[in-house]
Amino acid sequence: MARRYLVHGIIVVLLALAALVIIRLHSASGAMDMSEGHRLAEAWCKSCHVIDIKTAGTANAAPDFAAVANQPSTTELSLKVFLRSNHHSMPNLILSPDQADDLVTYILSLKGR
Repeated sequence: MARRYLVHGIIVVLLALAALVIIRLHSASGAMDMSEGHRLAEAWCKSCHVIDIKTAGTANAAPDFAAVANQPSTTELSLKVFLRSNHHSMPNLILSPDQADDLVTYILSLKGR
């Protein structure tokens, strides 16, 4: 009987540790991606685009990121393809896959705002 309680206790502890690790990884990666994406937007995109909600709707030639995020056609895939394509009206940005992911995560975080 004591052995059964010991096994149950070990299982509970292992499940709790697994849940903490999963929660920690999910929270850390999401927060880092958004802040890194915002940092990239500040460095590379801000001169043409409005990148923050607080200034969305300001008249600029380039669309603001909140407007981009809220277009029905905007998805993670569509943004990644766009960022990897050449455009006549944009500088030719060379982003690493991680940088593109971070920037896409940040833009999509503005959806619904």
